[in-house]
Amino acid sequence: MMNMNVSDWIGFTGVFILLAAYVLQLMRLIPAGSWSYSLMNFIGAALACLASVMINYLPFVILEGVWALVSLWSFIRLMSTPAQQG
Repeated sequence: MMNMNVSDWIGFTGVFILLAAYVLQLMRLIPAGSWSYSLMNFIGAALACLASVMINYLPFVILEGVWALVSLWSFIRLMSTPAQQG
């Protein structure tokens, strides 16, 4: 197996979480507008951003950083909205 360093493991974990959120949403197991989807996107993008910072790769720092911020904003907005009574 290839030698993976800390930045590889952090990046791998982040990308895995992002892909898991995407697959779960496509399979309709979690809705795209749910807190769990936003949280998974935030955590995954934040980890991928951190790994990109560690390897000094600016294009992905920007991509994943913006993705993390947008996901965090969505998560905060969802958590601050009162639950709808059905």
